[in-house]
Amino acid sequence: MNIAQTLSDIIVHKHTFSVPLDYQQSPSEQISIFAREIVSVENQHKPLPYLVFFQGGPGFGAARPVNNSGWIKRALQEYRVLLLDQRGTGLSTPVNAVSLSYLNASQQAEYLSHFRADNIIRDAELIRTKLSANEPWTILGQSFGGFCVLHYLSAAPEGVKEAYITGGIPSLTRSADEVYQATYQRVLAKNADFFKRFTDARTLVDNIAHHLYEHKVYLASGEQLTVEMFQLLGINLGMEQGPEAVYYLLEQALIDTRHGIEVNPLFLHQFSQFLDYNTNPIFALLHESIYCQQSASKWAAHRVRDSYPEFHYQPNKPLLFTGEMIYPWMFNQFEGLQPLSAAADLLAAKKDWPELYNLQQLANNKVPLAAAIYSEDMFVEMQYSLETAKQVANLKYWLTSEYEHNGIRMDGEHILDKLIKLNRGHSLR
Repeated sequence: MNIAQTLSDIIVHKHTFSVPLDYQQSPSEQISIFAREIVSVENQHKPLPYLVFFQGGPGFGAARPVNNSGWIKRALQEYRVLLLDQRGTGLSTPVNAVSLSYLNASQQAEYLSHFRADNIIRDAELIRTKLSANEPWTILGQSFGGFCVLHYLSAAPEGVKEAYITGGIPSLTRSADEVYQATYQRVLAKNADFFKRFTDARTLVDNIAHHLYEHKVYLASGEQLTVEMFQLLGINLGMEQGPEAVYYLLEQALIDTRHGIEVNPLFLHQFSQFLDYNTNPIFALLHESIYCQQSASKWAAHRVRDSYPEFHYQPNKPLLFTGEMIYPWMFNQFEGLQPLSAAADLLAAKKDWPELYNLQQLANNKVPLAAAIYSEDMFVEMQYSLETAKQVANLKYWLTSEYEHNGIRMDGEHILDKLIKLNRGHSLR
């Protein structure tokens, strides 16, 4: 299917492809993959090469463009951009409790095991043969999209002409436990910075935590807002403008009424908009598996948290926010995750995850690869990124403290332009 649309300064073509759920099985159940192709108005009739964008996550659909701006503006100068809804996200056979309700827990876990980077790249390769006349194309990955890029260069480098990564160079060999040991340390640093910047935030946070500990408070969805759920707001501390958004939310959390201190309904409404676990369950179900190769995660973030007792809230103790961690209790507290709790346990126990990276192939990589590494990134350990950079041939990187993890969303035109110049041998000065 190919449907054309016109937005502000860009022409859009909507594509839908049928692909196997399991590429290792024939015949296999088929699922649908959606991709949005965009091209600038002035270039719409030119035979430009493709640039494919791999979204961060896992479990989030590609951006929905409204005009020719940001990194897309830079890319459209010389490419047709393909915004790929990775399998299970957006319009690509969505995964959620409703769509999986016809399966039992074991069947759900088996189904979900096919939604990692390896099959995302198999989908991309199938689509390339249909759209690009089998010519190699350029790929760009943000965050988890960078994991996809390195798998692409491991498994199907012949399909790639140039590659770019922003905020997402993973370790090729380290376990989920090692990743979270480093992650908790970075989250501690982000907490310290947050409470230093906003001097009354400590009082606001501790008052809210104490109130939630002493009273049962319910969100509009009917879910109880627990202290542990409140701590999850910390995922926003690692984003550009995230700390500011969290602080302004905290400011209006509690109100003084004739009946005493109550939680502001406005806060309860806005709180749910800061977290994506109900709307994007793949993020919770498969997040730890992106680090697993022939090993089980065994709820790594939950276990490693015991090494950092400062994150365990107690009354009259300062509360700290957590970060990009998934905990088993979330599958009891979030309404959209509850029906998938048993499947989540099975996925956490799964030991036979396939290898994601071919170390020899990457050591001999011939595809030009440029990456932006953010030294202050809360989500991706800088030292692990630099470690990987030494293991991948033909990789050039730009190390900067200018941006947080979502820098491409805030200053994408500048960031992508720098990476293109870096990949092509131009000076970054």
